[in-house]
Amino acid sequence: MFTGIDEVDWASLRHAHGSAEDVPGWLRSLASADTVERATALDGMYGALHHQGCVYDSTLACVPFLLSLAAREELPDRGGIVELLVGIGAESADEDPRAREAVGAGAEVFVRLAGDPDPAVRRAAAGALVHFLGAPARVLELLRQRLRAERDDRVLLALTEALGLFVRRHPGHADGAVDLLAEQCAPPYAPGLRLGALGQLALVAPARMPADPVPTAVRLLRERSAQRARTPGPAAADTLVGRIRRLRPSDEEGSRLLRTLHTALGDRVTERTMLLGGQLTSPDPLDRCNGVWMAATLLRGWRGDHSGTVALLGSQLAADQDRLRDAAAAVLAELFTAAGPAADALHALVCARPDLWTHRGERGAPALGGPLKALARSGDPRALPALAQLLAGPAAPVDLGFELAHLGAAATPLVPALRHRLGRIPLASPSADRLAAPLLAAVAAAGDEEAVPEVLRLLSGAPDGLGARDAVAGRAIGTLRTLGAAARAVPTLRALLHTRHAAVAAGALWSAHRDATVVLPLLLRELTEGEPASRCLAAEQLGRLGPTARGARPALRRAAGSGPVRARVAAGCALWRVDADPEPVLPVFRAAWAEDPRTRGPIARCLTTMGPAGAPLRHLVAAELAAPRRHPVRPGEYGGRLIPEDEALLRACRTALAAI
Repeated sequence: MFTGIDEVDWASLRHAHGSAEDVPGWLRSLASADTVERATALDGMYGALHHQGCVYDSTLACVPFLLSLAAREELPDRGGIVELLVGIGAESADEDPRAREAVGAGAEVFVRLAGDPDPAVRRAAAGALVHFLGAPARVLELLRQRLRAERDDRVLLALTEALGLFVRRHPGHADGAVDLLAEQCAPPYAPGLRLGALGQLALVAPARMPADPVPTAVRLLRERSAQRARTPGPAAADTLVGRIRRLRPSDEEGSRLLRTLHTALGDRVTERTMLLGGQLTSPDPLDRCNGVWMAATLLRGWRGDHSGTVALLGSQLAADQDRLRDAAAAVLAELFTAAGPAADALHALVCARPDLWTHRGERGAPALGGPLKALARSGDPRALPALAQLLAGPAAPVDLGFELAHLGAAATPLVPALRHRLGRIPLASPSADRLAAPLLAAVAAAGDEEAVPEVLRLLSGAPDGLGARDAVAGRAIGTLRTLGAAARAVPTLRALLHTRHAAVAAGALWSAHRDATVVLPLLLRELTEGEPASRCLAAEQLGRLGPTARGARPALRRAAGSGPVRARVAAGCALWRVDADPEPVLPVFRAAWAEDPRTRGPIARCLTTMGPAGAPLRHLVAAELAAPRRHPVRPGEYGGRLIPEDEALLRACRTALAAI
């Protein structure tokens, strides 16, 4: 097994955590008689040699030894070794061709392993046949033979998935594999296997699916669950992992089966909604829990009338299973106002379980619990009593104000407590911004003009000018403008005209006394010389000046013609409001619409003000409303507000379409 292992200069090789000199020890431990030692070694190899799917030079050096270990029938737990080999050769994140070549060089090992006495090894080897053997006809015949000989349902399911992979990799040889999949969709095969075959057919040969795939899938899911209930799984070991599994039961196989079918149905939202209905009304709580997370995927990715699905999510809140209830609450909290069909169920849970109002968040600090957060975000005023009780307590969650803001004017009874907390924020503290931002959001949403002194304190009361340079200053200025209190803040706003908050301060000054001689030069300076964010703000403020800012037209035209796309759109919107001439504006909007979907909301809102002048872009707005998918979050962006932002875009497009 280990011939030549000491001849490899492991110390000169690298893995995810540095030198690979510990790799020979892991390899030898995989052959240990001790279960814990084997598991620890395999974990170490996954974490170092295949970390996040990457392949290193030490990974390639390990492959011959891993193949040798996998081939030794007397060794236990070889299924994990085969899975690691498949991951290295077929699922590498960096698609290193050397990894596939290294594992493929031992492909004949997988032919023997496909008939191994250990079902875990046979299950892992099924996909390896497709990934690493080069002759499609031979691969298909091997899969056919194994299907006829196999009696273990989990191995049969792996072979079914291997058939789907075979069709995708070898479309010229697909007919025989599709015939086998169609055969497996019918009795006497077990419900789980039939469900797996149905999902693979939906992926690779939808024309061969039954005429009623969704009712068929729901029926098979129920039959599978009933069969699983009659056949209890092996008892969990008396280890930490075993105790966790007893506390948090799961059905990963069922999740994978249904996820495959959802993936295959794709944009067929009506059918996927019907399938979710079957999952979320299953007698089996594990089926329902899987359904909750698949509902989240549908809601995040696709538009449509989801009210029925949301109501079914709400029905899970009464479940006795903590995991199911918490999953449903977490998904509902992502929906904001779209969670309305579940509001009664959320309210019932909030009333019945005050212990769920908060939980321990980051660094142990209290954070708002899922059910109460979802109820507040839905805009339901029935969240107020619980929020008021938390706000009056000594350890109110810091994020409470952000959620309270979704209640708007309904939060008015709580504004004295909000003002009190604003007034107690230590201005010199590094956490001043974190504490103030949610409170300002709530004060602005409630329209509490009496909070003006506390807001001004954030801007001008801190030592050494901290109030003028902290990150919350822009929000505080915006709050003053929202509250209609800019006139009382003129001295403070003037002091901010020479800070990085100059653009937003100038806009607030304009709201206070509309003196363009002060505001216009400063906004022009920010538009031409400021940072990208300041240029966007300056353009927005110039748009608020309207025709008074006609002197800014040349600068706005230049800003609309170059620079970051969001800044170009902001300048285009301002040009329309200043000059009411669509000619220079529409080309900017047309280009930005195609370049960055995040600009479509502001463009649609501006088109609404343009009315018939925006008609040349009507087709873009109509196409957006007809598109079934939401816009995905870009890498590195926060996706927690994906659904409400997309719903706001759709509302803006509907309004614009009616106006133009």
